[in-house]
Amino acid sequence: MNIKSLNLFVHLCSSQSFSKTAAAMHISPSALSRQIQKLEDEVGQRLLTRDNRSVELTNAGKRLLPVATNITGDWGQFCHAMQGKEQTLSGEIRLFCSVTASFSHLPELLSDFRLAYPNIELKLSTGDPAQAINKLMTDEADIVISAMPTQLPARLVFETIGEIPLSVIAPTNLSSFSHELQKEQPNWDQIPFIIPAAGTARDRSNTWFKDMKIKPNIYAQVSGHEGVLSMVALGLGVGITPDVVINNSPVKDKIQRLKVASIKPFKLGICCQKSQLDNPLINALWQVSQNKFIKT
Repeated sequence: MNIKSLNLFVHLCSSQSFSKTAAAMHISPSALSRQIQKLEDEVGQRLLTRDNRSVELTNAGKRLLPVATNITGDWGQFCHAMQGKEQTLSGEIRLFCSVTASFSHLPELLSDFRLAYPNIELKLSTGDPAQAINKLMTDEADIVISAMPTQLPARLVFETIGEIPLSVIAPTNLSSFSHELQKEQPNWDQIPFIIPAAGTARDRSNTWFKDMKIKPNIYAQVSGHEGVLSMVALGLGVGITPDVVINNSPVKDKIQRLKVASIKPFKLGICCQKSQLDNPLINALWQVSQNKFIKT
């Protein structure tokens, strides 16, 4: 039994979804399944019952959960103490991210951070991810979760915490362009597109249009990926959206991913002013993030 397996088990109990835990913990679903199976082998009993949509704890799983929660919490505190972390740091950090990032990546980061630094308060604001870098440049945020921009300003520093694929999506219900999409070679110029108004996802969209030799019929340019997804679900057009937004959306059952040429993923990370790394509060969050999302 190891800490990694227990961390995965605790998160899975919370998310009740193998796909959500796999995405949040940056592990493939098959590797996650193997870790849970190994944990069950060590315990000698089934810990979870699962089907295509849900995960439920068995009696043995219910007994293990509080034990696993205590062990992982104590281990996190011990590691930070051994690394010489200051438990008495206090103050406020202004953090900005998208709505999706606030529940796809932020909870895993904050669970460790709050254990190590209970006296640091996070003032969270959410909005269009395309605004994240500007929030730093105008001193409206101390640290952001953002896509890696094409050109990172020299005064900023960026640490990758994940890679985000993008998909071309269409509504599952009938629409004015359903017939065109069913063709082997659709006339893309005749299909309405809903795309991000700005940001890295917009840059990726423009590159995809160029590679596909499409002169897009732009129905709408939307601030925020969640808005793109909602408009596609309503049947107003075809969109280009990060997979993490699709996977966490309440309308994901109303859209479909189209089998088209792939779009280059973008890097997701934390970003702040270089000078802010000298701030003990910002540096504490930065270090926890590096430890949490360390690549294996």
